[in-house]
Amino acid sequence: MFRAFFLKHKLVIVYGCALALLLLVATAAVAQTKARFTAKPVWADEFNYKGMPDTSHWSYDTGGHGWGNNELQYYRDSGNAWVNGSELVITAQPDSYKGMSYTSARLVSKGRGDFLYGRFEARAKLPAGLGTWPAIWMLPTDWRYGNWPRSGEIDIMEHVGYDPEKVHISVHTQAYNHIAGTQKTAFRQVPGAMDGYHVYRVDWTPELIEGYIDNQLLFSFRNEHKSPDEWPFDQRFHWLLNVAVGGNWGGKNGVNPQAFPASLLIDYVRVYGWEK
Repeated sequence: MFRAFFLKHKLVIVYGCALALLLLVATAAVAQTKARFTAKPVWADEFNYKGMPDTSHWSYDTGGHGWGNNELQYYRDSGNAWVNGSELVITAQPDSYKGMSYTSARLVSKGRGDFLYGRFEARAKLPAGLGTWPAIWMLPTDWRYGNWPRSGEIDIMEHVGYDPEKVHISVHTQAYNHIAGTQKTAFRQVPGAMDGYHVYRVDWTPELIEGYIDNQLLFSFRNEHKSPDEWPFDQRFHWLLNVAVGGNWGGKNGVNPQAFPASLLIDYVRVYGWEK
């Protein structure tokens, strides 16, 4: 009888300790999701001017070599991106240019806005049409761990026209990427994504990357503390804003030439600093 009493209470103690440990882990996880960021942006473009995008914030990636995805556009540094007084307009359009059938623009903040941790937010209206592939995303500035995917990629918003209103948030690393079929990703139907503006956001800290659409949590990727193959996100990254045409994903179901010109409209991009 004494032995049974002892074993019973020993089990209670063990279960109690396990429960306490689970509560501690859960509390730490909740605390992490409530990371603090500056009240005001530390870097932003509100696009409240007219003309070419602000050169103190943006430059361009240019070229027409498929960009690793068999894309059909040639990215130019003029003619496809402008600010109309209230928003940035990036337009992919039919255009025979240097051997390609479409032109578009790919804006980058590299050297003008490079960040280690923070809250990254853009308010945007997406283009519609079969073959469109808009993206708001980030790449490493210094490529500390080598070429893609070793140094990582953060996709704040991706959308392909053949799957309307399904918006994706993802990260890619050496261990987790779409080539290997191991990428970390999440998606959500966003009604009216091509008819109105929605807010796309990533919160990035040393422990966690979280993705939100209209302030609703969609995606979480936690630092496993193994190696840079899993978490290369301890280096500076910069913005990329673009509209691709076709490609392995965007053109999976073909491209409708009648869908172009097609424009990604961005009301603002903002970066809030991470407060340790």
